Amino acid sequence: MAFFSSTEPPFRTKQDALDFQDLWGAWSLEFRLGQQTLFAARYTRVDQVFLLWGLLSISLFAIGQLLPLSWSTQAVAGSVLTVLGTIGMSALTIFWAKVESLAWLIHLWVALMLLGVLLTDYGIWCGSSLILMHLCPLWLGLSAIGYLITGSGLRSRAFLIIAGIHLGSICLLPLMATWQFLGTGIVIGGSLLLLAQVQWDMNSESDYLLLSEAQKTFNQQQLKLRQGNQ
Repeated sequence: MAFFSSTEPPFRTKQDALDFQDLWGAWSLEFRLGQQTLFAARYTRVDQVFLLWGLLSISLFAIGQLLPLSWSTQAVAGSVLTVLGTIGMSALTIFWAKVESLAWLIHLWVALMLLGVLLTDYGIWCGSSLILMHLCPLWLGLSAIGYLITGSGLRSRAFLIIAGIHLGSICLLPLMATWQFLGTGIVIGGSLLLLAQVQWDMNSESDYLLLSEAQKTFNQQQLKLRQGNQ
């Protein structure tokens, strides 16, 4: 079997024929003006996590850039919101991750987020200028590590590309001058919002032991539909 899927591009429009584990907990949005549909999308639990973290990331870095809040206030708010976001991420994706044999992926991102919070809080409360001067590279670097491991584990070129964008952004931070916080938030949050809106490639190796025979049959039918639409 090829490491990456030979039939899927890294990014493409979302597919309609989703597997059972993707449909579980998914919700749809549709905005209409009269008979005209302005926007319609379906978000899986994984997409919902991308939306959650995307909006949270942009908000936290924008607050740090634009509002005159003290470092201590930002540390408390950032820590609380990051912990809540981590709990929400785990709750939303646990079923999908277990079915896909990817529970380790949740542990990875939980560890990276908590490490980021601990280092950030240490820098603020202990007055570490080294950390405070490198908060943007720190969070871009942690995100890049997460995407690199995720891309390798899921055999996904999309996540490896996102990892490259984060690493490249670290090199470009000096060009952002005093707008590094806002720029970092746009890169981190924007990447997550992009992933929520598109179909990214994944080469699953799960045996789907947690699914019933009926659910496995449903997935096989959905796979045939997807193959027929290619």
